Amino acid sequence: MKSAELDRLVRQYGISPTRPSPGDREVAISADTKRKILSALEVELSGTARRETSAPRREQQPEWTDKTIPKSFLPDFLFKTRIWGISLQLYELRSARNWGIGDCEDLSDVADLAGKLGADFIGLNPLHAPFLADPDRCSPYEPSSRQHLNPLYIAVDRLPGFVSSAELERQLEGLRRSDLVDYAGVARAKLGALRDLWRAWLQAGATDETYETYDPVDFDAFVTRGGDSLRRHALFECLSLSMAERGAGAGWRGWPADFRRSDSAAVAEFERRHADEVRFHMWLQWLAHRQLLQVADRARDAGLRIGLYLDLAVGEAVDGSATWSEPDVYISKATIGSPPDPFAIEGQDWHLAGYLPSAIAAGDGSPYRRMLSAAMRYAGAIRIDHAPALRRLFLVPLGSRPDGGAYVRYPQHRLLQILAETSAEHRCLVIGEALGMIPPDLPDELAAAQILSYRILSYEQDEKGFKPPDAYPVFGLTCISTHDHQTLAGWWRSADIQDRRDHGIVPPDLTAKHLQHRQRERRNLKAALRAADIDVPARLSARASRETLRELTVSAYRFIARTPSLLVAVRLADLTDEKRPTNIPGTSDSYPNWKPKLSVSLEGLASNPLLHRITAAMREERPRIHAARERPGSRRISNRQG
Repeated sequence: MKSAELDRLVRQYGISPTRPSPGDREVAISADTKRKILSALEVELSGTARRETSAPRREQQPEWTDKTIPKSFLPDFLFKTRIWGISLQLYELRSARNWGIGDCEDLSDVADLAGKLGADFIGLNPLHAPFLADPDRCSPYEPSSRQHLNPLYIAVDRLPGFVSSAELERQLEGLRRSDLVDYAGVARAKLGALRDLWRAWLQAGATDETYETYDPVDFDAFVTRGGDSLRRHALFECLSLSMAERGAGAGWRGWPADFRRSDSAAVAEFERRHADEVRFHMWLQWLAHRQLLQVADRARDAGLRIGLYLDLAVGEAVDGSATWSEPDVYISKATIGSPPDPFAIEGQDWHLAGYLPSAIAAGDGSPYRRMLSAAMRYAGAIRIDHAPALRRLFLVPLGSRPDGGAYVRYPQHRLLQILAETSAEHRCLVIGEALGMIPPDLPDELAAAQILSYRILSYEQDEKGFKPPDAYPVFGLTCISTHDHQTLAGWWRSADIQDRRDHGIVPPDLTAKHLQHRQRERRNLKAALRAADIDVPARLSARASRETLRELTVSAYRFIARTPSLLVAVRLADLTDEKRPTNIPGTSDSYPNWKPKLSVSLEGLASNPLLHRITAAMREERPRIHAARERPGSRRISNRQG
């Protein structure tokens, strides 16, 4: 194919002809990259001829104005006040009763505490379905499916009919003592107990008063509403467990060929022979669904006006339930990643499957709408991880390095329409995380769509230093750090820079430059606090004591509380002064990402001095205005079947 014809197709299918580089310049993508990305978009090339499959011509963007851009939902009370909440990783919670992993009952207890402290929301990691057959694939940002829930968060001991045993209690005590979540041990304990409860529930029938609130009729209605999506996910879980036992792995790409598609005769026969097991996994989804609805109700009863705020992963595992169940809506020959930048000079391949641009918004029941609804049904807010995906994704062809990838355009206007419609239906506000390399005009377009921006203190700097509080946007959520960062104390000690060096992510010469830059950042943060008339602790050096850094943390939270941003998130790991990061981006086997637990139990949180100092600062800076509470209609289980 001639280069002119190739470039015409590149333009037609929304492929950017250049990509960024660490040196802050645009680099032309190669002809090989162009061909591979076109193939990933299902444009088959053969010499000078081509056969276009499902990929459409790229969206023609309309001329937008503030009146025509689709606007996502915002509750009325947010036009009159600024609020704050607590963010956490659900699995990291410790308690005297949980099974070695935070669960829905723990989350309800956090909601009660948050309400007493004056918070209005609880921000959570994605609760998407993982690989139950491979529990150590535990990243909440590489789920098996975003349309279903994680059964490991079920509070098993709160289910009707549960009876413990001495042997189980011995197992649970070991799981609770561990400083890291033992996902394999948790899965064994929970799935074993849940199978026993499933058999007892089946035998009891609808007349047993023990199971009165877990009515089989309600379960049947849930299964009917879940349709093929729920059935296929449950079927995948059964197959995944079976294949893992046979040594073929939990992910479908390692399975025998006749099991790699959900519509094959071999799969149909497997489903026929394992119908009860398939129904068991549907039951797990029903239990998780019911308990999460109960948490949402508990949060609102505790006075949290937003309630739960759920995170949405940007993609799914390439070999999980979602891509197996609906292969025609996913890109199969490229994965989502990021181009080379100063903090990842070789670029990143996140090994995530993304929707095809041609399929993501197709039809009334589009994949994007279903994914949004799966989270919004429980939440008063969602956070879209990597919001630039509304416009474009960086795709890395299979077998290529990240520097061999390219940006591909997505139907932004249609996705914003779906966001607006779905958020209005569920009365759920939308937050868009857009950090790193983003189109310069995207933040303004997201703000016009009433999508709150996501502002992290250490990122809000310019050539003069840290931006003052009044420079932050009104339509935003502001925080100190996230799951991908050290706590503020860790940032001050340069622990993040040392981690990148120790794990080989950044070379030593660049590490030295980053450490020098951090010295300037520390000086600039102190100057910003003083300019805002906020106390700067005495003896605040690079080697400051633990207590001095706690004082700094209180001051920093007071700083972001003074911003005009509608929402401020207080990270629980800051309140408990954690030393280990949740996740070190760019690592896999060299660090136990997504496993560290909090050093303080739920029972100890209420008496934690740092928690009370920071939340007191929140209440002082963001006093609650008792406006009429926004309550999405019929949140309660009694009013929402299933």
